[in-house]
Order: sequence, then structure tokens, then C-alpha cells
Amino acid sequence: MSENSEAKRSARERLAQERERQKAKDKRRRTLLVAGAVLGVLGLAAVVGVIAANAGKDGGKDTAGPVVAPSGAVGKDALAIQTGKDGAKSTLVVWEDFRCPACKSFEDNYRATIHELEAKGQLKVEYHLVTLIDSNMGGSGSLKAANAAACAQDAGKFSPYHDVLFVNQPPEPDDAYGKDEKLLELAAKVPGLDTPEFRQCVADGSHNSWVDKSYAAFKAGNFRGTPTVQLNGKDIFADQSNPLTPQKLKQAVEAAAQG
Repeated sequence: MSENSEAKRSARERLAQERERQKAKDKRRRTLLVAGAVLGVLGLAAVVGVIAANAGKDGGKDTAGPVVAPSGAVGKDALAIQTGKDGAKSTLVVWEDFRCPACKSFEDNYRATIHELEAKGQLKVEYHLVTLIDSNMGGSGSLKAANAAACAQDAGKFSPYHDVLFVNQPPEPDDAYGKDEKLLELAAKVPGLDTPEFRQCVADGSHNSWVDKSYAAFKAGNFRGTPTVQLNGKDIFADQSNPLTPQKLKQAVEAAAQG
């Protein structure tokens, strides 16, 4: 074979080898493209699945579902929880939020007087629970604490648990009451409250829709804020020219009882 023929054969072999390498490269590229497309579809399906799952959660149970009033709820649409005796001549209506610092201040200053008047049969209190701080600052502590208090009402333990929640109220920006663990921790301070039924009620948010309806009533009432405190239909907490004191509350209730 001539040198020229050998050179031509070598050139053809190199060309064939190059073609084979290119074919192999093209095949790998097509495989990668197909795999990428499959992964893209699977990834999109996973994202859609996550979105669908989150859409199902989306805090829906916070305000969704039937309105279930706690046991013994009173007033219009059964939106109040009553403490004290039915026969008391005076009624104190209190709109409050478990995250509200001003509500804690009211409770800390008037708690002893209110309980004293209740024990004497002279005063009953209607508590309306609202979620003003959640609306203003975000979080869910107002809602979850109110639901837990309603669950305590089901167990006949509203008053002591109500007091425990205000005594242990976290700083306003701290949404500690948005965690079930904190609410259950405080429930342990009330003898007989921490039961499986109470825990289930807290976990399920059984009264969330009821709390939401109570807050809607608060907004519809155009109240100035929380706490709003009314004695026998009169707002007694907003008059800065004649500020309320525990002694003045006691005198008004005792006068009504005697009259």
C-alpha cells in the first residue's frame, strides 16, 4: 500500500472515530435533556403538592368551621362568658384581649375587688374575648389564648384560668400564647384543668370561630379599645375626668345591691 493510500485510510478512520464520538456526545446530551425535563415535571408536581397542602392548612381552622360556643355562654349570640351569681344586681361587661397590656393592668388592679363582690353575690361579670392585638401586631396568641379560656369554661375552670393567663401575660410583642405548649403549661397551674379533653380542645381550636365572632361583635360595637368596661350599661373606664378606682367600683356595686 502506498504512503498516500495509508494517509487517506488514516484520515477516514479519524473521521469515523470523530463521528462516533459526536454521536455519543449527542446521545448523552439528549439523555440529560430528557432527564432534566422529567425532573422539572416532578419538581413542579412537588411544588404544586406543597402549595396544595399549605392551602389546606393556611390557618384555616383559626376562623373556619362552625361557631361552637363554650358551655354556659350567655348574652346575645352566646358571645359572653359569665362569672359570679345570676342573682347579682350589678353586671360588669368586660371586653378584653389576653395579649393586651392595658387589660392586664385592669385585671391586676381590679381582680381582688371583682372577686370579692362576686363572692358576696353583688356582682356578675360578662367577659367578651377579642383578638385586637393579633390584628394589630400579627401572631395568634390572642386567638389561641381566648380559645383555651373558652375550653377552660367547658371544664368549669374559666375564672381561675382567665386570671392565670393575665398574671403570666408575656410582653406584648412576644406571641408566646400562640404556642399550645405555653397555654398547657399555664393550665397546669389550675387544679383539675389539664385533662385530655382540655388538651384536645386547645389543639383543635374548638372555639376559634366563636372567638372570631366575638371580635366581629367588638368591631361592630365601635368600642374605643381594650379593655372596655361597662357597669350596668355605662362605660365606667373611659371617663378621664372621673377615673375609676377599685373603691369607686365597690361603692357603686354595693349601692346598687342596697337599692
